[in-house]
Amino acid sequence: MRLNADFSRRVVIRPEDRDWVASPAAGVERMMLDRIGEEVARATSVVRFAPNSAFDAHTHGGGEEYLVLEGVFSDEAGDYPAGTYVRNPIGTAHRPHIGPEGATILVKLHQFAEGDTEQKVVDTRAAGFVPGPLAGVEVLPLHSVPSEEVTLQRWAPGSVVPSHAHPGGQEVFVLEGSFADEHGQYPAGTWIRNPDGFAHEATSDEGCLLYVKTGHLPPA
Repeated sequence: MRLNADFSRRVVIRPEDRDWVASPAAGVERMMLDRIGEEVARATSVVRFAPNSAFDAHTHGGGEEYLVLEGVFSDEAGDYPAGTYVRNPIGTAHRPHIGPEGATILVKLHQFAEGDTEQKVVDTRAAGFVPGPLAGVEVLPLHSVPSEEVTLQRWAPGSVVPSHAHPGGQEVFVLEGSFADEHGQYPAGTWIRNPDGFAHEATSDEGCLLYVKTGHLPPA
């Protein structure tokens, strides 16, 4: 399967565009955002777990990165409520299980560089944001290696981010609020992939909270 596999093209998927498909595990559905491969794939997805569902034990041959969007996601190592950011590097294994409230996660698979070996769990709701490069923008660093930077960004109402380019590309998932640029409006639940060198000006009238990954997309 190849879905949104041309990384030189911009992709925007809003909540109304979502198409949920069943996974091999009962009670587990996926909204595929991009994918190269079949069941084992380089993939970015929103995954929705029904209450009391489970996923078979598996090893992450290319690593796993996820952010819990709703509910509580659990495995042998612990319970991860909404707002938890987790990185499981290449070769790690677990057996996820979900409690009575269900869970939804944003997950990226098979996208770790060989030398990216740090395993981490970050409770973003308890962590402190720091001032960002622009007035009204706060940043919570989550992970940084030469090939990528992962942050949460909180934009105050009325924020304006002047025209800027994204060397190495950018992915954004809108967690709360909304923002806009000259190409459209992006409400909560929107996923955006901007290719290497893409430039735009962004504003947020109501404020927003964003998951942002930069520098990890190959040049065209």
